[in-house]
Amino acid sequence: MAEAKVVKKVEASADVVWAELSNFTGIKPGGPIEAVTYEGEGVGMIRNLSMGGGLVVERLEVHDDAARTFTYAIINDDAPLPFANYSATVNIADDGDGTCTVDWTGTFDAKGDEAQAINVATGIYAGAIKGARIALGVK
Repeated sequence: MAEAKVVKKVEASADVVWAELSNFTGIKPGGPIEAVTYEGEGVGMIRNLSMGGGLVVERLEVHDDAARTFTYAIINDDAPLPFANYSATVNIADDGDGTCTVDWTGTFDAKGDEAQAINVATGIYAGAIKGARIALGVK
């Protein structure tokens, strides 16, 4: 099993970053994502991402506001990403000085080259954190 990990400091409060990143219905079409639909609410809800001519089906597994952590899994084997048995957890820690640290870690079996799959995953995580920074107007 491979692991991909991105840890980044964000110059905003943990609560503000949590509100931005933990919104499972916050993804909108753009870039490689052609369309998004949602089914259900809260833990167990499904997010369908159309991309690359295929569908990525993600399920929200854990969402803990108090601990500022959430976990999601890709539940379809035919997703157009280089992962199988994929699960990722995002933790947001308060640094005590008005900033926070985002730790985004995914585990999966690579479909093909493991280093390439890790690179894809870390790119997704870094891109999401960058998107949160832009949305919040912070570094």
